[in-house]
Amino acid sequence: MSLDELPVAAQVPGPISARTRLLGDRRVSWLEFDATDPAPPLTQEMTAVMDRAARTALEERIPLVFVINSAGADIGQGIAALDGWGRVARTLTRCSGLVPTFAILDGPAVSGPALILGLVDIVVATTRGYAFVNGPVMVRQFTGIEITKAELGSSSALEQYAGVPVTVVSDREAATVAVEEILAYLPDHVDDEPPFEPSPDPLDRPCPEAGALIPDSTTGGYDVRQVAEAIVDEDSLYELRGRWAGNVVTAFATVGGRPIGIIANQPMNLAGTLDIPASQKAARFVAFCDAFRLPIVTLVDTPGFYPGKDLEWRGMIRHGAQLVYAYGRATVPRICVILRKSYGGAYIVMDSKTMGNDVCLAWPWAEIAVMGAGQAAAILARRATPDEKAAFETDYSERLLNPYVAAERGYIDAVIDPADTRREVGAALEMLADKRERLPHRRHGNTPL
Repeated sequence: MSLDELPVAAQVPGPISARTRLLGDRRVSWLEFDATDPAPPLTQEMTAVMDRAARTALEERIPLVFVINSAGADIGQGIAALDGWGRVARTLTRCSGLVPTFAILDGPAVSGPALILGLVDIVVATTRGYAFVNGPVMVRQFTGIEITKAELGSSSALEQYAGVPVTVVSDREAATVAVEEILAYLPDHVDDEPPFEPSPDPLDRPCPEAGALIPDSTTGGYDVRQVAEAIVDEDSLYELRGRWAGNVVTAFATVGGRPIGIIANQPMNLAGTLDIPASQKAARFVAFCDAFRLPIVTLVDTPGFYPGKDLEWRGMIRHGAQLVYAYGRATVPRICVILRKSYGGAYIVMDSKTMGNDVCLAWPWAEIAVMGAGQAAAILARRATPDEKAAFETDYSERLLNPYVAAERGYIDAVIDPADTRREVGAALEMLADKRERLPHRRHGNTPL
C-alpha cells in the first residue's frame, strides 16, 4: 500500500504527515514534521506513520526522507511511545544498504529521534536544528555541569565535532535542495545503476594543473580538493562533512558523467595523517559508496597514522581497522592514485593493491615505502654522523622512495604523467563498468566498531 493510499486517520493530521512525492524528477517516500515551536513529542500514532513511510520506501524501492522536528518520546504515553520508536528504528535498519535514506534536521531531535540521525545514510541540518541523546537537564543532574542546548547539540557543533550532518544550511527549503543535489549521484535502490548524465567535459581533457598544485617540498601543504576538481567533471564535486575530520576529504563527483565517490588525504590538515575521526569518516563513506554501486577513487598523500597516546587509548587500532575493513569488503570498481606520499600502514589502508583495488596509479614523484627517508635514518642510522645520515637518506630515497620500485613488483599498475590522470581514471572507469563480484553467502561480517 502506498503512503498516498493510507486512510486519512493513519496520517495523524497535525504535527506530522507522510506521502510519496517528487523531489526534482525523483520519486521519494517523504515524511515531515511540521515546523512548530515548541516541537511536538513523539506519540505512538506518529511513530506508526514514520514506520509506514520507511516500509513504503522498502516496498516501492525508492529513497526515504525524514524531516525531523521532535522533542522526543511522549512521556505521557509511557512505554507505548518507546515501542513505536523501536519499530521505526528496526525498519530503518532494514532500509540500510537497500534504499538511500536521508534526514533533514529542522528543529530538535531528542533521545530516540536523535538516534535516527545515526541510522540514516545522509543528514542535512538547518541552522535551527539541534540534537542530543541526553539533554541539558540530564547533563546537569549526572555531571553538575550547566550547558545550553546550543552548546550541547547545535547543528554547527554536530557538524564540526561529531560529523553528524554532511552540511548545514539556512532553512528547510535549502535542505530540500541539498538532498535533491545529493540524490542526483545515487540510484533509487541497491539493484539500480547510479544515474548517468553525459558530460560536456571531454574525458581525455589534460589536467596539468593537478600536478602543478603539488609543492616542491615533500612536507608542503596544498588543497587536495583542487586536485580532485581538476580530475573530475567540471563543477561536479560535492563535498560531504567538510568541517569534520578535515584531514580526509569525502565527496561525490562525476567523471565522464559517471557518479563516483572520492576519498582523499588532505595535506592542509594534520599533514594528511589518519586519526580516529578521519578513519571513521572515510570508512563510512567507502561503505556507503559500496552499498549503492558508486565506484571509488582514492587520492593518496599521507605520511601515516597520527601518533599519540591519546589516540591509542581511545582505540586507534579498532577505528583504523574500520577503514581497512570497509575497503577490504568493497566490491565496486576501485581506483587508487598515489599523488605524493604513501607510507607504512596508511599505504595499506588507503586502498592499496594489497587491499584489492582494481587499478593503482602513481605520479612520478610518489614516495611509497615503510617510512620516509628522515624517519628511516633516525632508526637505521641513529649513531651515524650528520654526513653519514645525509648519505643514507640519499641512498634510501634513490633505492626505495620511488614508484618504479613498486611498479616492478606489481604493486603499481602504471606511473603516469599527472596531466593524464583524468584520462586514465576515465578509461579505468569505463573498463570496470561491468565489474561484478560473487560474494560468499553469510549472514554478515563482524565490522570493527
